[in-house]
Amino acid sequence: MLAFIKKDFLTQASYRLVFIFSWVSILITVATFYFIAKLFGQDKILYLKEYQTGYFPFVLVGIVFFGYLSTAMHSFSGNIRQEQLLGTLEAMLVTPTKFSTIIISLSIWDFIFTSIITIVYLLVGVLFFKVDLSQMNLLATLIILIFTIISCSSIGIISASFILIFKKGDPINWLVNTFLAFFGGVFFPITILPRGLQIASYILPITYSLRGLRGALLQGASLKMLALDIGMLLVFCVILLPFSIWIFKYAIKKAKVNGSLVHY
Repeated sequence: MLAFIKKDFLTQASYRLVFIFSWVSILITVATFYFIAKLFGQDKILYLKEYQTGYFPFVLVGIVFFGYLSTAMHSFSGNIRQEQLLGTLEAMLVTPTKFSTIIISLSIWDFIFTSIITIVYLLVGVLFFKVDLSQMNLLATLIILIFTIISCSSIGIISASFILIFKKGDPINWLVNTFLAFFGGVFFPITILPRGLQIASYILPITYSLRGLRGALLQGASLKMLALDIGMLLVFCVILLPFSIWIFKYAIKKAKVNGSLVHY
C-alpha cells in the first residue's frame, strides 16, 4: 500500500503547476462564496437557524467535505481506467493480494491529498475570512469523517463497477455528483426544498455527513447530539461497503468474460 502512495505522490508532484493551481483555486473558491454570503448580510437566515451560523460557514463546510465524495466518484474509476490503459489491472488482480487491499491502494493517495486540501480550505476560512471553529468537537468530526469516507468510497466503487461493465465514466459520475450536491445540502439546507424532494435527501449518506460535520465543527455538538447522523452513516456503511465490493467483483468477472478487462 505504501508503494501505491509513493507512486501516486511522485506522479502528482511531477505536475508542479497542478499543485500551484490547487492552492490558487482554494483561495478563489473560498473568496467567491464569502462574497456571495455577503449578499445575505450578517443576519442569520431562517433556514440556517438549526446550524446557528451564517451562510458562509455553512457553505464552506459543504464544499470542503463534499470533496471526499467527488474524490471517491472520480478516483476509483479514474485509477481503474489508468491501470487498464497501462495493462496492469489484470496482473494486479491475479496476485494473492486481498481484493479489498487492491481497491484501497488504488485511491488512498487521492483521499490523503483531499484531506490536505480540506485542512487548507478550513485554515483559509479561519485565518482570512474569520470563520469561527473554536467550538469544534474534534472527536465527533473525526468519527463522522471516517464514516463519510467509507460511505463515499462505497458509492465510488459502485460507480467504478458500472464503468467497467458499460464503458461509460464521466456522464455517470457527473450525474451522480450533481444529484448528490443538489439533494445532499452542499450549497443550501435541504429544508428549503419542497417536502416531496426532501425525501430524496434523507436517503443519501452525504446529507447526514454534512449535517453532522456542521454540527461538530460550527456548534461543537456532542456525540449524543449527533447520534442520529452518526447512526445513519453507520447504517449506510454497513449496507453499502459489502454491496460495493460484491458488485465490483461481479463487474470484474463480467469484464473477464467479455475480454474487456485489459482495455477501456
